[in-house]
Amino acid sequence: MKQKIVVLTGAGVSAESGIKTFRDAGGLWEGHDVMEVASPQGFAKNPELVLEFYNQRRRQLFEVKPNAAHKALVRLETYFDVAVITQNVDDLHERAGSSKVLHLHGELLKVRSVADEKNSIPWTTDLSLGDLCENGHQLRPDIVWFGEQVPMLERAVEITELADILIIIGTSMQVYPAAGLINFIAPGTPIYFVDPRPNVFDSEYGNLTIIQNTAANGIPTLVADLIDTMP
Repeated sequence: MKQKIVVLTGAGVSAESGIKTFRDAGGLWEGHDVMEVASPQGFAKNPELVLEFYNQRRRQLFEVKPNAAHKALVRLETYFDVAVITQNVDDLHERAGSSKVLHLHGELLKVRSVADEKNSIPWTTDLSLGDLCENGHQLRPDIVWFGEQVPMLERAVEITELADILIIIGTSMQVYPAAGLINFIAPGTPIYFVDPRPNVFDSEYGNLTIIQNTAANGIPTLVADLIDTMP
C-alpha cells in the first residue's frame, strides 16, 4: 500500500508560472483593493468591475503553463498516494497531470449561480452581466471570497488527517482556514516546508524540514529525495 502524501500549495507555486499574486503587493491585486474584487460587498457595489477582473485572470490562464514544481508532483504519484490541496484558483495542477486536486478557494474555470453555491458549471470565456443560470439567476465566479464559507474545508481536513507525509509549498501559512490544516496531521508526521522566504521555525512543529528555495527548484529535488528514500 502506497504511503499517502498530502501537498498544500499556495500562490508561490503559481507565481513561478507567471500568475500574479496580491499578497506581494501590499494588499493590492492588479491595482485594486482586494475587498473591491474579492468580496460579496465588492460584487454588490460594482459587479462589472468584479466580473472583468476575473475575466482578465481567466484569460491569463491560457497564456501560462505548469512549471517544474507542478510536474514534479505528478511524478510523485507513481510512487505515493498523492493528494493536492490548493489555495490557488488556476488549473495548473490539473494541466500538469495531478489526478487528485482539491481547490479550497474555488476555480477560475468555473462559475456559479448567485442564488446557489452548489450550482457550479465549467466556464472558459468571459462572464458578463446578463449571463444567467438555468433558473434565471446571474452567474458569478466560482471563487470563495473574503467573508464567505469555505465549502471544501471539511473534505480537506479529512484528507489531511490521513497524511503520512505533509508537503507545504508556496504559502505563507497565514491565510485561514487553510493554515489550520497543519493541525490535523498525526503527531510526528514529517512536514516539508518549501518557500524562498520561510516564515516558520523548526521549533514550531515537530519533524519539520525547511527547504529555503523556490517551488520550481525545491520541489523536484525534494521529490527525487523522497523517491530515493522510500521504504
